[in-house]
Amino acid sequence: MEPYTQLSSLTHELFRQVVEAAPNAMVMADRDGLIVLVNAQTEKLFGYARSELIGKSVDMLVPERLRSAHHEYRRMFYGDPSSRPMGTGRDLFARRKDGREVPVEIGLNPVTTAEGTFVLAAIVDISERRRLEERFRQVVEAAPNAMVMVDRGGRIVLVNAQTEKLFGYARDELFGRSIEALVPERFQTHHHGFRAAYFDELKPRPMGTGRDLYGRRRDGTEFPVEIGLNPVRTSEETFVLAAIVDITERKRAEQELISRTEELARSNQDLEQFAYVASHDLQEPLRAVAGPLQLLQRRYAGQLDARADEFITHAVDGATRMQKLIDDLLAYSRVGRSGAAHQLTECEAALDQALKSLSVVLNESGARINRGTLPAVMAIPTQLALLFQNLVGNAIKFRRVDQPVQIEIGAERAGNDWIISVKDNGIGIDPQYFERIFMIFQRLHSRSDYPGTGIGLALCKRIVEQHGGRIWVESSPGNGTTFFFTLNAKTCDGVRSQPNLQE
Repeated sequence: MEPYTQLSSLTHELFRQVVEAAPNAMVMADRDGLIVLVNAQTEKLFGYARSELIGKSVDMLVPERLRSAHHEYRRMFYGDPSSRPMGTGRDLFARRKDGREVPVEIGLNPVTTAEGTFVLAAIVDISERRRLEERFRQVVEAAPNAMVMVDRGGRIVLVNAQTEKLFGYARDELFGRSIEALVPERFQTHHHGFRAAYFDELKPRPMGTGRDLYGRRRDGTEFPVEIGLNPVRTSEETFVLAAIVDITERKRAEQELISRTEELARSNQDLEQFAYVASHDLQEPLRAVAGPLQLLQRRYAGQLDARADEFITHAVDGATRMQKLIDDLLAYSRVGRSGAAHQLTECEAALDQALKSLSVVLNESGARINRGTLPAVMAIPTQLALLFQNLVGNAIKFRRVDQPVQIEIGAERAGNDWIISVKDNGIGIDPQYFERIFMIFQRLHSRSDYPGTGIGLALCKRIVEQHGGRIWVESSPGNGTTFFFTLNAKTCDGVRSQPNLQE
């Protein structure tokens, strides 16, 4: 008698159809382990025709190495017949007709009839899943950072070699342990809450944003880390894969950079203070020297011999140049010391102030200035005027003798910046000197050809950088020079106001 003869013929046929239509292999066996029913997927999975399976022991589908234990497992199931997965916690394998083994998942369901209780096994070939899992394991193993995967309960289910190296544990010591074993004790209390919160909102993200994170080695030592979290969803449950990076060296480098920056800032402040005080204090004794020398030159010129006149001239010239140098050095150091606030400043007004200061040399040189529309920017008005004064003055100083001076001043928007240009038709600059000209006291020409202290362009660079911009030059010998500098394009909603150019 077949196992379901007590069922109605309609129910009997429906049961067969359901089993036959199942997407997985279905095998039903009696208490003795004899197969009484299979479907087409069983034939496909195991390579047997169903006629070769009906009436045979289900052990023929079990690898030989596992058959000795299979009888006991079958007896235990009949001791408590209920729907459940088979072999929980163990890797299960089935044996095909050709002898090849395949990894499987098996779900067991009791079927009770008048003839007794039978077992209906749903068998799923998980070979592809195993291949993907193995590929995943290989990727994790090959990762350059420590990789730790945990389940919802915080238990470690997977680690790689880098984890062993970083934390000092063998992987067997970590499997099944709580992830809190890798967390410093002082953080463990709150870590449970953070873990639960992440599982409530699963998405890739860095861990501990805004906080300093630390890992704990087996020997108890702590080290700073960065952690990236990624959810890994499987058919069984969701896990979290953490990528852990030891940032000890980065932290050390950052701290060293901070220390050096602070030290450099203190050094610069000391140098600025020294330059300011030295220059300021030098003015008085220099006036005491220059004043009498100038009086000597005016009163006794031509009354002494030629050598005396020459010596006095040299002394007056040296004192005058020293006075100019001190004035420029004071202006340079004052840029870093200025406590003036940035305010909405019209570049056109700053340029007007600069041209007013240069009115004498503009008239003497006959320079023609073409100016485009200039923006309003957040700046210190007096410093912006000094910037224009030095750039325009530089264009006049290094003019060509064979043509009149032409200077073009314009601006164009580039993202969040204004790029302002000052272009001339002067003698030009060799590109090899582009960086040198912005260094303090650097000169490309003799003092007799082009007088000056070599501070002007260094002062321009300092002003621009104090405003958060940058300055550069484009030029070639004999073809004029264009200086560019950037300023932040803030205009306070387009409101334009006239600045106070008196600091």
